[in-house]
Amino acid sequence: MKTTTIILSLLVIFLFSCQTETKEKTLETTKEIPASIESFTSNDYASLVTLFKEWRTFEKPPLLDGAPDYTAETFEKRIPKFKELQSGLQSIDTTNWPIEHQVDWMIVWAEMNGYDFNHRILQPWTRDPAFYKSVWSSRSDVPAHEGPTHHGTTELWTYTFPLSIKERERLLTDLKIITPLNKQAKKNLTGNARDLWITGIRDIQYQSVVLTNLKKQAAIKEDTALVSVIDEAIASTDDLVSWLQNQSKSKTGPSGIGKDNYTWYLQNVHLVPLTWDDEVMILKRELARAWTSLKLEEHRNRKLPKLMDANSPDAYNKMADEAANSLITFLDQEEIVTVKPYFDPALREHLGAFIPKEKRNFFTIGEHYDPRPLYSHFYHWFELARMDNEPHKSEIRKGPLLYNIFDSRNEGTATAVEELFMQAGLYDDSPRTKEIVYIMIAQRAARGLGSLYAHANEMTMEEAGGIHSEYTPRGWMKTEKELLIFEQHLYLRQPGYGTSYITGKYLLENAFADYARIQELQNKPFILKDFFDTLNSIGNIPVSLTHWQMTGSKNHLEIITD
Repeated sequence: MKTTTIILSLLVIFLFSCQTETKEKTLETTKEIPASIESFTSNDYASLVTLFKEWRTFEKPPLLDGAPDYTAETFEKRIPKFKELQSGLQSIDTTNWPIEHQVDWMIVWAEMNGYDFNHRILQPWTRDPAFYKSVWSSRSDVPAHEGPTHHGTTELWTYTFPLSIKERERLLTDLKIITPLNKQAKKNLTGNARDLWITGIRDIQYQSVVLTNLKKQAAIKEDTALVSVIDEAIASTDDLVSWLQNQSKSKTGPSGIGKDNYTWYLQNVHLVPLTWDDEVMILKRELARAWTSLKLEEHRNRKLPKLMDANSPDAYNKMADEAANSLITFLDQEEIVTVKPYFDPALREHLGAFIPKEKRNFFTIGEHYDPRPLYSHFYHWFELARMDNEPHKSEIRKGPLLYNIFDSRNEGTATAVEELFMQAGLYDDSPRTKEIVYIMIAQRAARGLGSLYAHANEMTMEEAGGIHSEYTPRGWMKTEKELLIFEQHLYLRQPGYGTSYITGKYLLENAFADYARIQELQNKPFILKDFFDTLNSIGNIPVSLTHWQMTGSKNHLEIITD
């Protein structure tokens, strides 16, 4: 096969580690290309796009009784076709391609590795009851739902009530998937991951609540056909909950995937050039740095009045409006990023509302003192608005990458800008707000550290939550337990997600520094707006690939390996 050595060498450099036997098997290419994929042996970029479209069509499972089919028998039948697609990808010689096209090749490669890893190791359809959650009331703040999600979900947030005739039919079609899928779940769920099993029951239980509330809506309750389908879905969901609860008595196994699998997944799927041990080191360092910076800020601000929290709906609404204006104005006037017309409305859809003090969780505590640190993290909504209004020209980057591969980019950027905007002067009018930024960084580091130990099976999910809670400053993670459970459960379900906030920030800062250094070497001025505009134009892809395309260099990969 042509250029095998070149392709393998590129991947070895890119992924920062010696090839293990498992990785060698993954990157292995086929000497003879199956006839059914001869159309992919062309070395032009169009052949990659063609293969990508076929891959994405394949990735959606066939139907069984109207629901996506996740049975073991079907997975086994589909393996030969998957191997053909992998071989087709490996047959494409990207040597003389521009970097942005080589990056697209890497994205497709990573997605295929994600499918392979899910089939071999993660197996959410077998180990993770929450995988069968079907009804989603709100849009995620990242390109796709966080964590493994099945292919037949009902996205209530996409509907406008009262329903048009066409939308009513779509909703009926969506809801009819729930019952056969729940039936299938009882066959597929044979895993022994205790923490995933026990905590996942909560997600299925809550589905009944959402469906019941949907049925009560004025636009639904008189529609007998819709109500009948919803009632059937509720009964099926409740039956699945009972089955899960009964089965839970026998679940005794660990839920983490282990250090070696975790590292392979980071490097080969999410393209994060780190190991499990690297992430432990980075998160410990960031946790210590955040605590130290917080205490220095508190000392510096000791003679200033403390921040006062909003104590009424009117006070909160006034504070939220002023905070949104402050952030958008700052980004525009200080030339941080090109502020698009859709930025302000995208942010204002998520300003939050007043919550009594005794009911606030970690994020809403800070939000009631000054919403701007959290609104900075809402850079997420700018990115989603960009996807909606200015979709990327690349077919491969236009929509969400599969398997949460975007996490280092989206969560990493949203976390990084909290501090970057602060350093650029966002809180010059309110020095004590800087304290909130460091509290948020500490919380992200603590929860990610706990998730690492849970995936190494050195801690239970509850014990990991202890690190999350105890190492967050001011006891802000001890006020409301639901957030703690939600976050640690998600990170156990989706390897690498809990750490992506801090490690993505770390990788983005590396890209920032490398970009600035190259500008200086070329006697060009560093312009912050150019950096962020370039970042945005590249799209929601792993930071390691963004860094490569932004700088034209892969040297950063070797530096991190050292």
